[in-house]
Amino acid sequence: MKKGTVVLAVMAAAVMTVAGCGYNTMQQQEEKVFKAWGDVEATLQRRADLIPNLVETVKGYASHERETLEAVINARAKATSVKLSADDLGDAAAMQRVQQSQGELSSALSRLLVVVEQYPDLKANENFKDLQNQLEGTENRINVARQRYNQTAEEFNASIRTFPNSLTNSLLLHLKRKEYIKADEGAQTAPKVKF
Repeated sequence: MKKGTVVLAVMAAAVMTVAGCGYNTMQQQEEKVFKAWGDVEATLQRRADLIPNLVETVKGYASHERETLEAVINARAKATSVKLSADDLGDAAAMQRVQQSQGELSSALSRLLVVVEQYPDLKANENFKDLQNQLEGTENRINVARQRYNQTAEEFNASIRTFPNSLTNSLLLHLKRKEYIKADEGAQTAPKVKF
């Protein structure tokens, strides 16, 4: 064999090895995780933006339930103050803080919806119905965004742990596993509504 042929064969083998090592794939998958987290944040922001309108509408009809409305306002403020950057997606404690603040907001919103059931005149108001539907739709969007995030995190985590990607990651990239969004503590117990 000629020396030039050997060099070309070695170069071709090197290119094929690099192409199959998962270097680009793992980075693309990490970007998908970051995008999925951005979608979660966007849906949480939609909810945070919607709540003041809902609260103002209800306030006019349920001044006697001020405590519940204030709890919603305070929970919203706390939920929007807890931020999680893309760099913190691998930090279980940071993810827990976000989930806890969002759980407190969900709890306050549940109490607000009980107020609606207790006072039928609120249900008759069209604006309130529209906002209630928006809030329900937003909660569904949040759930879907969370599920998509967990799915992309699962794909990414599996990618960096399987061979040959695991070797490429340990030698070149040093990408860290991403945390999943988990259910709030006590979410397995159905909420009790009392009138």
